[in-house]
Amino acid sequence: MLQDNLILEHYGLNELNFDTIKSYRDRFAEVKPAHPWNALETKEFLYKVGAWGKVRDTHKEGVTLAGLLLFSEERIITEVLPQYFLEYRESKGDEEWTERFTSQDGTWSGNIFDFYFHIHEIVRNNEPQPSIASSLTEALINMLIHADYNGEGGVILEKQPSHYVFSNPGLLLVPTDSVFSNTVSQLRNPNIVKLFSLLGLCERSGSGLKKVKQNWSLHHYKKPSIDQDVSMHRTVVKLSMSTQERQVSSSEKDTYHTSATDSGNNFKSVEKYQNLPENNVEIDSYNKNGSSYNKDLLEELNSYNNDISSYNKEENYYNSELNSYNKYDNSYNIHQISYNKAQEDDSSNSVNGEDIDAKLWDIAALAREKKRLSPNQMEHIILELCKEKPLMLKEFAYLLERTPDGVRNNYLTKLLRKGQLQLKYPNQPNHPKQAYLFHKKDIEK
Repeated sequence: MLQDNLILEHYGLNELNFDTIKSYRDRFAEVKPAHPWNALETKEFLYKVGAWGKVRDTHKEGVTLAGLLLFSEERIITEVLPQYFLEYRESKGDEEWTERFTSQDGTWSGNIFDFYFHIHEIVRNNEPQPSIASSLTEALINMLIHADYNGEGGVILEKQPSHYVFSNPGLLLVPTDSVFSNTVSQLRNPNIVKLFSLLGLCERSGSGLKKVKQNWSLHHYKKPSIDQDVSMHRTVVKLSMSTQERQVSSSEKDTYHTSATDSGNNFKSVEKYQNLPENNVEIDSYNKNGSSYNKDLLEELNSYNNDISSYNKEENYYNSELNSYNKYDNSYNIHQISYNKAQEDDSSNSVNGEDIDAKLWDIAALAREKKRLSPNQMEHIILELCKEKPLMLKEFAYLLERTPDGVRNNYLTKLLRKGQLQLKYPNQPNHPKQAYLFHKKDIEK
């Protein structure tokens, strides 16, 4: 199998598409404006990023296979990789494709760099929710960097009304059951990964599909699936756009109905909810105690507060009864991040992605997509997040995909100094549950 660092001695700059190279360099300069490589000549720049290679102890040099795939044209790429093929196709449910875009149509370069950005634009236009579009482009680039371009069948993204299918030649290099939780990267095409990562489009952390799964859970969609077709030597990832449902057993109904009645909660009859989403279903339910309310019916029937003495003390509340917390990973409050007492005692800096509010995830989407934002842009995003609810440092780090120290030193400290944010525990700066609140003083005036 040809490796993507293979130097193609007989393929030089004339075999590359200079519009693509210019587009890449413009994006590189936007992400890294002060980088010394911006001043390099074309060949030397391509060498630095891994698209050009030199054979040691000889005067031979040429485009690498990775450089050919990203910067050349379909006709030339297929001279080296005869099975090379890229396709996006879209259907509204019948047998006919309503839209097709392939590497062979001759109206564009046909390389994987231009393909990515063309499909990126289509996805952005089709999906109004930034977090969904971000996950789809994450899955797209995951497919492009892990594909075996020596294999048959091509790299194909198929959009159906209810789901997306990402299919590429090449089997997984890690066990299937670890794909959505893996944090160790196994690379088939390290140079292609480098070329995309230099633009901030992917990471070498093996967490791409893990993030997709977490985001799909936030939106209550069915879990992503991944299949290995050993005979065809292909990997297929399916992202469903429909919510997952499960049947509630009669014993669960009885338990729920009895508990709800005993607690004095005015829930609607459970018989009306034969099928509940795997995560949450919003209903108009409340506790008779006027100082508290429950806006969500959580997936697991024992996850609500069934003790009359349990109440929410403040906007960013903590459930004080141990029997009122969410026991399952996929169970969370969609309108706020809630912590139970047992979780409060955990001083870990990690954040469970499924505990993050979908609206917060959308607000912070730009920061995750662009690794370099102006201070004003980042501060605006942080303030918008805090307008929704108080947030801890580790939550900022997770939402923005920045280091905790970087968020605190570069943005939060400045916003505190300006009076635009305030601490939840101002007299205890190092409080283990310290959070940042939006300061409404100026608005109230």
